[in-house]
Amino acid sequence: MAGKRDRDTPPDAYNKALSLLVRREHSRRELSRKLRARGIEAEAADAAMDKLAGQGFQNEARFAQSLVRSRVNGGHGPVRIRAELGTHGLPSELIEHVMEACETDWEQSARAVLERRHSSADLADPNKRRKAVEFLLRRGFALDLAYATVARLRAGDDEA
Repeated sequence: MAGKRDRDTPPDAYNKALSLLVRREHSRRELSRKLRARGIEAEAADAAMDKLAGQGFQNEARFAQSLVRSRVNGGHGPVRIRAELGTHGLPSELIEHVMEACETDWEQSARAVLERRHSSADLADPNKRRKAVEFLLRRGFALDLAYATVARLRAGDDEA
């Protein structure tokens, strides 16, 4: 009978949340969703997240910085990164602050991403140029930057 009671005991929300945060940063929204998926009630999840935030283990700004760094290193552009940050329920002021503090040369980033897929010779074909622009757009770069990057790479402009 004691074994059955142990299985019915709800899991410790604080420990579950902490174990998730040990692996990587999480937004409050993401952490709440994961805790609910693990059978934690909303009140217990909120209390655990409040405690973790008070202790400095869960921090929205640190999460946002981590996500931006990860996405920039993965070759994503500012449009896509901002959109992803928004899906985590972060305030727009925080999103803008983190993006401004990012200090990424988006032109160089777009060029590096494009160079991994296309050579300047590839871009002589209008169809491949269109696909290259579409690729940059899907990666989250602005339209004008995508066109300019494709044009510079096609021209072989090494200073961009």
